[in-house]
Amino acid sequence: MSEIKKEYTEDSIQSLDWNVHIRQRPGMYIGNTGDGSLPDDGIYILIKEVLDNSVDEFSSGHGKEIDITIEDKLVTIRDFGRGIPLGKVIDVSSKLNTGAKFDSKNFQKSVGLNGVGLKAVNATSDYFYIESFRDGNSSWAEFSEGVLKDSGWREGLSEKDGTYVKYSADDKIFPSYRYNSEFVESMIKNYSYLNTGLLIKYNGQEFRSKEGLLDLVNENLSAEPLYPPIHLTGHDIELVITHSENNGEAISSFVNGQNTTQGGTHLSAFREAVAKTIKEFFKKDYDPSDIRQSMVGAVSVRVIDPIFGNQTKTKLNSKDVNKEGLTIRNFIGDFVQEELDNYLHKHPETASIMQKKIQESEKERKAISSIQKSTKEKVKKASLCNKKLRDCRVHYCDSKNENADKSTLFITEGDSASGSITKSRNASTQAVFSLRGKPLNCYQKSSKEVYGNEELILLKAALNIDEDLENLRYNKIVIATDADVDGMHIRLLLITFFLKFYPDLVRQNHLFILQTPLFRVRNKKTTIYCYNEEEKAAAIKKLGVNPEITRFKGLGEISPDEFGVFIGEDIKLDQVRLGPDDNISTLLEFYMGQNTFDRQNFIRENLRSDLILEIV
Repeated sequence: MSEIKKEYTEDSIQSLDWNVHIRQRPGMYIGNTGDGSLPDDGIYILIKEVLDNSVDEFSSGHGKEIDITIEDKLVTIRDFGRGIPLGKVIDVSSKLNTGAKFDSKNFQKSVGLNGVGLKAVNATSDYFYIESFRDGNSSWAEFSEGVLKDSGWREGLSEKDGTYVKYSADDKIFPSYRYNSEFVESMIKNYSYLNTGLLIKYNGQEFRSKEGLLDLVNENLSAEPLYPPIHLTGHDIELVITHSENNGEAISSFVNGQNTTQGGTHLSAFREAVAKTIKEFFKKDYDPSDIRQSMVGAVSVRVIDPIFGNQTKTKLNSKDVNKEGLTIRNFIGDFVQEELDNYLHKHPETASIMQKKIQESEKERKAISSIQKSTKEKVKKASLCNKKLRDCRVHYCDSKNENADKSTLFITEGDSASGSITKSRNASTQAVFSLRGKPLNCYQKSSKEVYGNEELILLKAALNIDEDLENLRYNKIVIATDADVDGMHIRLLLITFFLKFYPDLVRQNHLFILQTPLFRVRNKKTTIYCYNEEEKAAAIKKLGVNPEITRFKGLGEISPDEFGVFIGEDIKLDQVRLGPDDNISTLLEFYMGQNTFDRQNFIRENLRSDLILEIV
């Protein structure tokens, strides 16, 4: 049969309404459209987009309180700032590139710059209501999917000035979503830390910070630091640093109150400045990695017209702080050089503890380096001849590639599972690494045993993390194992490896667990995939009499066509996260140590009956 050719004419060109474009391409505006199981899912970005505007009002000196409530899927946010000019309420909610922040006069150092955020919330909500209060009057508008349904004015009100937004995200865009209160609270805490004096109420709970970033660092410390955190503040800059006993480096970064989880020019400048200042203070040419090993801290800067890498504003690309050409590197470098150097001179006891920790890190690094040197040829050969790796074309370290954030490595067990994923994956952004049996239990192994293990050498070579995590080749590292006892054990062994030797991969939100369905329920017309017993029961009820029920006991039993659904746009991932009270050493000792009796009691007390059914 001959191929039907479609002519390319004027009729081929389409112009979409603003709301239709956002709804068809939500990822361009709010990142992913997940179900709320991850902290960077779009439903949290929507909250942030509204909240940013309220916080910008506070930063400009207007309104000291923001009230937030979430009831089921209905979100309300009320601030007490100046309120949107009443004649522009509809425009700022429904016209792209409309806002008050383009000329930098009313909002000198705000985060919402592109006139997009509030419109994205409106377009992706099945219900959106906004009302602005000013001088006893108000203007309100109601929308659905970005389409104006009703609007009006009210006069003679006793309401305080400010803006009120109420919306419910559209479940056609965010299927089966629900809010995780822990993620919302974490976001709110960051806003309070970065805006000293601001009161945020969330479902009746109050969040307020007196010490700014110092409160944030103290909150996130999982154990006593080696010395009291160093807290330095200046005009448009604040930072905190200390050292702990944990491995890795944990530095939070912020720009104009925005949590830049992917860092950027300000974080790079901060890391360089701290290393340079400490080397010069001690008059020792320490390796920067030894200085930053086990460092915990945070840095926040405020800049005019920040340039972010994407609409979700997770990475700063700005090079200049002001129109006079003062670069961020110089701005942060000059502040750190003067203030940190002065602090260390005034607190010799802190300087002594810091130097001792740096020397310990240097000794450990050299010991590991010696081990790595002895296996250098093996690592090089592994990199060139890694037959366990089916690579992708785009990598996370390709910072200029717009798809770099989508790069993913699936770590699988066995050839059958890796074969299914390999056949169904997106070869542009998804890679597959196949394990041979169970990996080494690293908990009580020496560095020499771990760094010389062939399986782990191949894995490290695939990830490109042996020397510097900045060269990490994949944004998401996804453990994809069977949902049985052996699969769970392999998960635990891999998590142990990453937590002990590469904890920053976990802290920087790179490690995930793939969720695949346990059951397939189908009849001749419909197929439903179920992830637990409840979903299976609902599917059986929906499909009626005698549907075919398949229990997937291993990933290898899932056909490539089916696997393509599970690792596509609707992929279900559980993020491996470290909470503020999680101490890595304590965690590993409990789950991997010799306290068998305590662990057995914990399992008996916490294993749910539905999990027993799923495992059986």
